[in-house]
Amino acid sequence: MAVLELFSSPIRTRYNASICTKATIFAVIAFLFTVIPPFLIAYRSEGFWIKQAYYREQPDVKFKHQILLILQTDSQNGYITWSTYLNFNLLEQANLRIPLVKSREEDSNRDGKKDKFIFSIEVPVLDSEKVHGAQLIFIFDYRLYRFSDVRMEAMGYVSHTSAIPGAELNMDGDLRLRLKQPLAHKGYDTRYEVPIIDSTSVFAEDYTLSKIFASYQQRNISTRFECDYPIWLTGRGAGQPFTIKGTIYYPEETIVYIPGFWQVIKYGWIQYLSVLFLFIFLMERVKAFVFENQIVNTIVQHPVPLTYKNHFT
Repeated sequence: MAVLELFSSPIRTRYNASICTKATIFAVIAFLFTVIPPFLIAYRSEGFWIKQAYYREQPDVKFKHQILLILQTDSQNGYITWSTYLNFNLLEQANLRIPLVKSREEDSNRDGKKDKFIFSIEVPVLDSEKVHGAQLIFIFDYRLYRFSDVRMEAMGYVSHTSAIPGAELNMDGDLRLRLKQPLAHKGYDTRYEVPIIDSTSVFAEDYTLSKIFASYQQRNISTRFECDYPIWLTGRGAGQPFTIKGTIYYPEETIVYIPGFWQVIKYGWIQYLSVLFLFIFLMERVKAFVFENQIVNTIVQHPVPLTYKNHFT
């Protein structure tokens, strides 16, 4: 007849000793060798404390209807300009031309955030004026929400030059985020929620591109317009304006940030445990060999067989 195992229970043997004995010292040393080496191994294997992490987010971008335009020409002054800043226009009256500006923003996927900015600018120029380059600054309101709440005024710089006189410039590209330092994992960051161009200034030097770019480049958080395929069209007809067209997309960004305390601990704790389990397994075998063979003297307390009476009393 077959015999089935219906129930099993372990039998525990206790090994006791007083505090000031070799057995106690061995147990303490065994404990230290169990918990400390896994930490050292996990730490020295690199990546125990994560210093930065990544996430993806589409920024909330809105065009602020602020523009600064400069066209390089072969005229006597060398350029034509216009902006949405009154003081700048007053300073540049000799070179000022009022363009026809059309723009709109679209939310293609209907998620509540704008996905692209479409613009068209027609600048009136004389038939005798030849346009060899265009420089254009668009100002945006740029926000991130997921971890650190970042709010800033951002810039998209559109630029192209050619030795051949042009009639139209087409530029489609992305407004990309640039980080010199990782963002915080929480809190508000409004360091750069200030005007890039000081519209209240009455000094011409405050509107020069060199000064604007020098100040903007010092930021830890900024944006850059990236266009890989600019199209420069020639053959402008008599009486026709110089046209600048394009689309600026607001793509999803991969953002670097500094993890918070609990994320760092969670990540490090997993690595520590993975090594700790191995040391617990090995050290339990070592302690079993030492105590069962009485390599250090202990008081052995054998298990007492349980009876129905003493099991419930």
